[in-house]
Amino acid sequence: MGLTRIPVTVRKLGSKEGESYTATFLVDTGSMDSLVPASELRKLGIEPRRTELYEMASGQLQTFDIGFAEFTFLGKEVPVQIMFGAENTEPILGVIALEQAGFVVDPVAERLTKLPARSLKPVALKSVA
Repeated sequence: MGLTRIPVTVRKLGSKEGESYTATFLVDTGSMDSLVPASELRKLGIEPRRTELYEMASGQLQTFDIGFAEFTFLGKEVPVQIMFGAENTEPILGVIALEQAGFVVDPVAERLTKLPARSLKPVALKSVA
């Protein structure tokens, strides 16, 4: 299984014109939210709205500033909750943004696949007992 990366453009919510940040994002289905270096978000006028505690892959807990932005990728525009990352951090496209845009990851082909339809069916939870 390889890594999937795609170009993503970030804009301040509601700003169809003007400044944007475009980079190649790592598609990370293990991450709920997306992450961009804080300085790039601030250049766009995106400010933190609150902080959230996240569990890192190492198990360590870390607090991040959180804001909101608009992502454009693969022809779709979606509003996202975004983490203010450290400088020189690789941008991450999290699973919530992927699902909002209607995509799933094909890990074998290392690409995103558009869902034919969005599901409104309730998900059955299985007991682990």
